[in-house]
Amino acid sequence: MIERINFWEIPEIWHYFAYVVLPLCGLVMLGRFYGRIRLWWQVGRPERRWDKPLVRLWRLIKFGIVQVKVLSKTYPGLVHVAIAWGFFVFFFGTALATIDADFIKFLRGPIYLIFKLMLDTLTIAALAGIILAAYRRFIQKPSRLTLDRGFTLSLTLVFVIVFTGLLTESLRLAAIAQEPTLQPGWSAALAWWTPAGWVTAQLWLALKLTPAVINSIHLWIWVTHATLVGVLFIALPTTTLVHMFTALMNVFFSKLDRPVGQLAPIAENEKKEPVYVSTLRDLTWKQLLDGDTCTECGRCQEACPAYAAGTSLNPKQLILSIRDALHRDGPTLAKGNGKSLPLVGETIKDGVLWSCTTCGACVRECPVLIEHVDAIVDMRRHLVIEGRVDDILQGALANLGRYGNSFGQSERMRARWTQPIQPKIKDARREPVEYLWFVGDYASYSATLSDVTQKTADVFQKASLDFGILYDGERNAGNDVRRVGEEGLFEMLAEKNMAALDKCTYKTIVTTDPHSYNTLKNEYPANNGHAVLHYSELLDQMITSGKLKFTKKLSYKVTYHDPCYLGRYNGVYDAPRRVIEATGCTLIEMPRCRDKAFCCGAGGGRIWMEEAEVKERPSETRIHEAIKLDGVQAFVVACPKDVTMYRDAVKTTGNEERIVVKDLIELVHEALG
Repeated sequence: MIERINFWEIPEIWHYFAYVVLPLCGLVMLGRFYGRIRLWWQVGRPERRWDKPLVRLWRLIKFGIVQVKVLSKTYPGLVHVAIAWGFFVFFFGTALATIDADFIKFLRGPIYLIFKLMLDTLTIAALAGIILAAYRRFIQKPSRLTLDRGFTLSLTLVFVIVFTGLLTESLRLAAIAQEPTLQPGWSAALAWWTPAGWVTAQLWLALKLTPAVINSIHLWIWVTHATLVGVLFIALPTTTLVHMFTALMNVFFSKLDRPVGQLAPIAENEKKEPVYVSTLRDLTWKQLLDGDTCTECGRCQEACPAYAAGTSLNPKQLILSIRDALHRDGPTLAKGNGKSLPLVGETIKDGVLWSCTTCGACVRECPVLIEHVDAIVDMRRHLVIEGRVDDILQGALANLGRYGNSFGQSERMRARWTQPIQPKIKDARREPVEYLWFVGDYASYSATLSDVTQKTADVFQKASLDFGILYDGERNAGNDVRRVGEEGLFEMLAEKNMAALDKCTYKTIVTTDPHSYNTLKNEYPANNGHAVLHYSELLDQMITSGKLKFTKKLSYKVTYHDPCYLGRYNGVYDAPRRVIEATGCTLIEMPRCRDKAFCCGAGGGRIWMEEAEVKERPSETRIHEAIKLDGVQAFVVACPKDVTMYRDAVKTTGNEERIVVKDLIELVHEALG
């Protein structure tokens, strides 16, 4: 029976090092880590994140251990998983082997062979992963990655620890090869259960070293290996490797209690006063944990439309700014000494916060589930209450408060687009309807969109849909108002809309605006149990049921843009695609589509703000992507704001002769004949 024995002589002092000094180094690591994490709750506000432990445990396994979001990018994902799992198994495998050698001998027979094969395989995976990671960072140098001395030292330290571990094993195998009696039952065939160690052992054997020399080299490499492990323990809480712990914690405590598309209301302090985030103390402990969790991978930065456009917002740097402020000012604040220094306006500039489109791409891409958008909106609320907004946004908010729309037009003008339509669209406040169409501001007031809105009504009527609208009873749904940070105005708009809806008899709300769809579905109080549909979902249902039948087969080659608040926030991807294909069009996907779709740049209230100096607007970037697709004639959208943004982008990029922007309903209307 094969079993592992300790055939080399290690001086007694190094046994003390292994079983006394290294555990003490581990305790120092835990103490330093505790000193770091206690700042979260000593400085940050309380927040409940302990509910549903089994759900949280499953998310920990899925995102923290299996690392499914890390693997969403194949090359860097596989590299990271190789390093993480390789180092994890190497560390615990070495600990088990040490215990087995000196105390309880449980590694024997087939168990020992499988153990050695797994340990060797993952050791090579870790070394290969580190080499590929170094190649990527120092040779390829993708712009989204942070290159700093701390990371280099951490990567080097881990590599040397794993490599010296492999060398010690290879020296043991070389000694056994010279004297097989050192390990009973050993044979060259069994040596291949330790493939990496056995191959490396051949290098030592080729040097024809004596057993005494091999034993001496083994001792000093083992001492180096053990010493570096102690150094790693002590240094880890202050290096980038600390994310091994903080990432798992952040995943476990991630948001569960509300839909992705729902923002939390303004928090209140012990005195029931609203908390507007302007300092570190105004952030919650979880938001401070977000800062300490950032792995600096830059995936959020790469996906951010504001960063790509050249604005001052870099979502990675925003989170790191919170981290840096915490470790700069946190220790003093935790002791109750000194005043909490401004975070917003000083560490994080106003322009950074106003650049965000709240598209959610950063949150979607983050492998450790950092919640960038929630923190940005919390800080925007402070800017709004302080009046630190640009003139255009201030005017839009004033119009929304006075007229219920950002256009500053009378409520009576909201349904002017209905005048040519016969039969007259039902007033849902006066007669029961099956579907209540919440039209939205842009579809109601924008002169350039009235044709699209009228075609929507025509399609509904041709399908014999029982529908009505609120006429002048409708107000802006408040999705972007809330994301601007004007919580009070959002609540006022929501109350007025809910009062109007409560007077109606209907079964389902339908809207053509993904922004309205998101807030009606996720942020209005229960909607009295009524379903909320985007018009693409309704069209898909009518086509499937046979209520909507096409008489004309279109033959366009088209591409489709996923609206952020329809796709990424609410998971509606397939319905609009099925509608497009039902019209007879050939759909060619954008390079960035579905949950990775690129934002048009209008969300988060950006459509109401002054345009900053940018390299290229997100909408223009998107059109440039579309025209590179072979033979695409139309750029199909399913959002009124997208129609506005992309038709303008087609003009500013000079592509009016190459591609046309069409709303989804225009294809449906044409296919009906």
